[in-house]
Amino acid sequence: MLFTAHQIQTIREQALGMDKHRQVTPEALATIYDHRLFHLFVPDELEGRMTSLPEAARIFQESARIDGNLGWLVTIGAGGGFFASLMSREVSRRVFAHREAVIAGSGMPTGTARQVDGGFIVNGSWKYCSGSTYATTFTANAVIEPGFTVQDATGELTADQNESLIRSFILNPGQIEILEDWNAFGLRATASHTISAVNAFVPFEMTFSLTETQGYENETIYQYPFLPFAQVSFAGVAAGIAEHFLEAAESLATQRGGSSHVVGKLEERKAALEQSVSDFYESVEGSWEELLRNGELSNATEAEVTARSITAAQTALSCGQQVFPLLGLSAAMEDAEINRCWRDLQTACSHALLRSF
Repeated sequence: MLFTAHQIQTIREQALGMDKHRQVTPEALATIYDHRLFHLFVPDELEGRMTSLPEAARIFQESARIDGNLGWLVTIGAGGGFFASLMSREVSRRVFAHREAVIAGSGMPTGTARQVDGGFIVNGSWKYCSGSTYATTFTANAVIEPGFTVQDATGELTADQNESLIRSFILNPGQIEILEDWNAFGLRATASHTISAVNAFVPFEMTFSLTETQGYENETIYQYPFLPFAQVSFAGVAAGIAEHFLEAAESLATQRGGSSHVVGKLEERKAALEQSVSDFYESVEGSWEELLRNGELSNATEAEVTARSITAAQTALSCGQQVFPLLGLSAAMEDAEINRCWRDLQTACSHALLRSF
């Protein structure tokens, strides 16, 4: 166990307040900082605690089992460390090398950038930026207007008047306005708000390309393909929330006398989740070993990791879908632990990367 019994108890006791007030508590954030959980994918020399993907997925699962908001915020915050290899070493040190460093942002290119002397003027808005209220850095993707000339580490990039380029921009909190519009019925304390920037000047050195590695090439995690990396991370969260849900459901069923039908369904879902999570980790661990051995993943391995991640998430979701209707009106109360778990599970599994088509 990564967390102490006291830390688990404190966060669980504060979970109702976080849900009602839609914000994470200082104590929960302090626990994240103390364990350096936002730095799981940050190089050690940047005050990180570089972690393998299988181990990190288990940390995400453990965090989410304590509380869904905690698990989601740890996972999203840690994921920002993936960008350390895309920034120059000087910039990555500036962004990551302190205790409370964490990135919030969006990968959607819903902004625009106009080139000016020394950098760009960025405008736009970006939805679903988890951790927005305490982020120390923001990243956002924007489309550079046609007709630009950009000097990068390898030389000069140019484009004609008909071509556009998507680039990532590093902004500080003073350049960002937060629109507090995260009104979802679950994961309420994740502050997954819309952010916007108006005429923000970003020097060229504070921009990066998602396809151009600038440092830390030897760190294995940065060689892992980003799509399955994200799916593995989110599947760990879904599994942890489902475990908490089943734990709370068992407690509630016991209080109500525990009918054989409810108990049977609980045991069935527990077994299904355990098997699916076991298959999931077998795939993740196998992919990590393949990456260490070959320096890359085969297409078949990528596809398997994606499939196992989605299956694990969908199995987690089915725990809520099949058990929640059996628990009576007491489970329908918003301040009930089981209700929060159910809402968090539904919300987490709504992410596009966890849906099966």
